Amino acid sequence: MRRSSFSKIVTVSVLLALSACATAPSHINNVCAVFDQNDGWFDNWQSAAERTEQKYGIPVPVLMATVRKESGFKSNARPPRTKLLGFIPWTHVSSATGYSQALDGTWSQYQSETGNWTARRTKFSDAVDFVGWYHSKTADTFGVARNDTYNLYLAYYLGWTAYGRGNRGDAGVQTYARATDKMARDYEAQLRQCGS
Repeated sequence: MRRSSFSKIVTVSVLLALSACATAPSHINNVCAVFDQNDGWFDNWQSAAERTEQKYGIPVPVLMATVRKESGFKSNARPPRTKLLGFIPWTHVSSATGYSQALDGTWSQYQSETGNWTARRTKFSDAVDFVGWYHSKTADTFGVARNDTYNLYLAYYLGWTAYGRGNRGDAGVQTYARATDKMARDYEAQLRQCGS
């Protein structure tokens, strides 16, 4: 009888933990709220972001603003589909998926260079590590400061090849990068107030 009750408790606890992991935060413009909603034993977003900062030197606000802009913290985020005959949903416009919206080829490069072969784009800790890895390579390759959200995001959005050729995108892309920079600054200010 006790064993049966214990099994049920464990099962319910695991299911609740998994369902919490799959739910996007409801207050994505407040990093304290995002961290509060994802502070479980198995999937603690703040710890994952802080580990990534320690590993790559990219500040937590920059990491979180990038993920916020790319996916809105949705694990299953995908780009829109093309339309066949103008109205039938067809293939996605790119292979980007998950929290980081990493493309297949870049994700494979990340797995190869880091040895993290089990990494999944739908797992926050893996996705934020990817963002840290990508921004760190941008900083090392192009001399971008590790806290320069604007240029780090431009390189992230456009890709290393385009960024390396001097492409800084159109006005729309630059506006998006400025919004990401503002989000990082907002997150930085919020982090100073978390828990106070």
